[in-house]
Amino acid sequence: MKSADFARIRTFLAVAETLSFSKAADELGITSSAASQTVRALEADLRQQLFQRTTRTVALTEAGALLRDRVRPALTEMDTALVQSRDAAGRPAGTVRIVSFRSAGEKFILPVLADLRHNYPEVRLDITLDDEVTDPVAGGFDIAVRIGEVISQDMIAVPLGGELRQIAVASPDYIARYGAPGKPRDLLSHDCICWRWPGQQHPFPWEFYEDGRWFSLSPPAGIVVNDRRAALQLATDGLGIAFCIEDTVTDLIDAGNLVPLLMEWSKPFPGFFLSYSRQRHMPAATRVAIDAIRARCP
Repeated sequence: MKSADFARIRTFLAVAETLSFSKAADELGITSSAASQTVRALEADLRQQLFQRTTRTVALTEAGALLRDRVRPALTEMDTALVQSRDAAGRPAGTVRIVSFRSAGEKFILPVLADLRHNYPEVRLDITLDDEVTDPVAGGFDIAVRIGEVISQDMIAVPLGGELRQIAVASPDYIARYGAPGKPRDLLSHDCICWRWPGQQHPFPWEFYEDGRWFSLSPPAGIVVNDRRAALQLATDGLGIAFCIEDTVTDLIDAGNLVPLLMEWSKPFPGFFLSYSRQRHMPAATRVAIDAIRARCP
């Protein structure tokens, strides 16, 4: 393959994966104009249109989707071969893509980055903090940090940080005005601040434990947000009762800004897991990233 052809294919695949010329250009370290011109040259050479373009969207044509599916495995294999060659020289190198729930990323991922970059400067880290539940393998991620219930069974999963517990909280002002719920079903007559999982249509249900079993409630939501921090801020401001992971509100409770509620119905459950796919030849860059994260939570 000529070097120009290789560059065209790599640029095409980057655009096909991101459906964005600007994102593909950033990934490749070139300009959007250069990416567009390279793809147009490939289309001219193949005499086929690979993308449908509008001012707002980029979509693959049938011919483009077919080409993507045929060249992706070959380029992946070439990248793996190059990474393994670097690994053989004893220098972990390459890009490690990590996706994590936001709170878990702040607790387990961000604190290790300084040492990881210092010790392995040739390892490039691409980190996505997002509470949306997606397939990490389909998304091209090497490592994911998720709660156990959303991890596929064919992934290797290593627990991080122990159990978690979700609790209801409200401000002292709210409790003074409206009283505290005595049992979970009392929430149905309170103002509640609910959180909607990104990518979902309905708010996340509140889960409690009683008589050896879990049960869910969907309390009336005076306010629905897609950000847990916003929910806590609104609860602190006295606008209602919020439902959150206990670890995230310890400081607010200790400071007297929030009061824990319904604790006898709140039971711990398995917490966050570091997960990655099973593979015979894991790139050294991925391995050192996994080891760094696990070392923080032995």
